Amino acid sequence: MKKMLFLGSLFLGFSLFAQDDVAIKSQVADAINEIREFVAIPNDALDAADIDRNIMWLKRKFVDRGFNTAVLDTEGLPLFFAAMPMTDEKPTILIYMHFDGQSVDPSKWNQSNPYQVVLKAPKGDGFETVSFDEMDDDINYDWRLFGRSTSDDKSPIVMLLNAVDLLKKDGKELPFNIKVILDSEEEKGSNPLPAAVKQYRELLESDFLIIVDGPVHASENPTVVYGCRGITTLTLTTYGPIKPQHSGHYGNYAPNPGFQLAQLLATMKDSDGKVTIPGYYDGISIDEKTDSILKSVPDSDEAIAEKLQFKTAEKVGGFYQEALQYPSLNIRGLSSGWVGNKARTIVPESATAELDLRLVMESDGNRLKQLVKDHITKQGYKVLDHVPSKEERMQFDKIITVEEGSVTDAFRTDLDNPYGKFIVKTLSQSFGKEVIQIRTMGGTVPISPFINELKIPAFIVPVVNPDNNQHSPNENVKIGQLAYGIKAFYGILSSVMN
Repeated sequence: MKKMLFLGSLFLGFSLFAQDDVAIKSQVADAINEIREFVAIPNDALDAADIDRNIMWLKRKFVDRGFNTAVLDTEGLPLFFAAMPMTDEKPTILIYMHFDGQSVDPSKWNQSNPYQVVLKAPKGDGFETVSFDEMDDDINYDWRLFGRSTSDDKSPIVMLLNAVDLLKKDGKELPFNIKVILDSEEEKGSNPLPAAVKQYRELLESDFLIIVDGPVHASENPTVVYGCRGITTLTLTTYGPIKPQHSGHYGNYAPNPGFQLAQLLATMKDSDGKVTIPGYYDGISIDEKTDSILKSVPDSDEAIAEKLQFKTAEKVGGFYQEALQYPSLNIRGLSSGWVGNKARTIVPESATAELDLRLVMESDGNRLKQLVKDHITKQGYKVLDHVPSKEERMQFDKIITVEEGSVTDAFRTDLDNPYGKFIVKTLSQSFGKEVIQIRTMGGTVPISPFINELKIPAFIVPVVNPDNNQHSPNENVKIGQLAYGIKAFYGILSSVMN
C-alpha cells in the first residue's frame, strides 16, 4: 500500500475525461445487453443454485476484462472476488457490491416475469412497454429497465464492467489497484461476512472502500454518503387461548392477544414518534458543525410529505436528515387472526409484531434490544425465548416470546477524510455539479466488518435513480443512470497521481 504517497498527491491532478457523449451512449447500449443477460439469472439468496449460476456469469465477465477471480467459501453462500493485476506502487481501491436480490411475487409485478427485463417509457403518471428494437436508432435516457435487481444491485456491477471497457478503449493506464468483492447474501443480512472478512483479510487488504449500492439523492445530483445506519430485529408474540375461540362464546372472557400486543407497543413511543424507553437515544448529540452538514443536503420536508402522502412527520429530529442520526424503533409487520374477506369472528390464539431497530454509530444493537426487553418486563410480561408450555401459560397472566435477530453495525467516516475529498472532487469534475454529501443514510449495508477488520475508511457512492422501487415490485433503473454510473466509475478509477 502506498497510502502516504497517495495522500500527498491526492489533489495534484485528475484525468481529463476523454469519453464523449457518443462513446458513453455506445457503452450504455452494451451495458443494457449485459443487464438483460444478468437479470435473467434468478438471484434469490434463499436458493444456493441461483447464486452459483450468477457466480458463473460473473466469473466469465470479469475474466473477459482482465480480472483475476476467486470464489470465496464462507459459513454460508460464497463471495465472489475479482482483482486487476496488482502493482505495489499503486494505492488499492476495494469496491463492494452485491448480486443477490429480494424474492419476487410475480403477481405483484406489471410484467409476467420479473427476471425478464422489460423496457418502458414514461407515459402520464406511469410507464408503457417499449420494444428493445426502438433503441436501434437512439437510446432515450428517460426510458427504464424493469426487473428484479435492475437497480439493487446488478446494474452497478455492469456499470463497473463497462467503465473498465471504456477506460481500455481510451488507452487509460489505471493509477489504482482495483479489487472487487461481491456479496451473495446482502439481502439476507450478510451473516457470514464478518468471519469471511477476517478469514480473507490479506486478500482484501486495501487503502479505502467504495460501496456502490442504493440511490443517489432525490435531486439526482452526484452523491457521496459517509455512513449508514445498522440494523437488528425483534419478533414479539403475545398469547391468548391455546386455539382460536368463537368470539361470541369467549369474547369478554378469553384474553385477546391482539389488544395485549397493541397496548404494549403503544407504551414504546409517544404521539410525536419518539421512543419513550429510557436510554434509547443515549450518547447522541448534534453539534453546530454537524447541524450545518445535515442542513446542506437539499431535502424538502414538504416534498417528502407530499410524495409519501402524510400531513405531519414524526418529531425525532427537526428535519429529515436530523431524524436519520438517531436509532429508530419500527413496526415492520403485524399479524393476528385473519383480515379482509378471510376475517373470522374469533379470539385469536396469538398476535405477532415484527420490529426493526435501525442503529447509528453511537448505539449498540444488543444494548437497544435489551432495553426493549427490559421495558417489556416492566409492563408486567414474562419474557420467554420460546413458545410457552402449558405450565407457563397457567402460571403467568402476561406472556410474550421475544426472538432476536442478528446485529449489523452502523458505520460513519469523517467528512474531512482525504479519500472522501478525492471522491467528491472527482465526481464534481466529472459532472460539473456540486456533490451532495450525506453524513448518514437511512438504509443499511453490511460494511462494518470491512472497517473493523481492515481499518480502512469507507464511502457509499450510489449510482441508481431514487425512484427505483428496490425491494418492491416493478423495480427499475433509469437508462440515464447507466450513463451516470459508467462515467462515475471512469472518473474515480482514472484519476491521475502526480
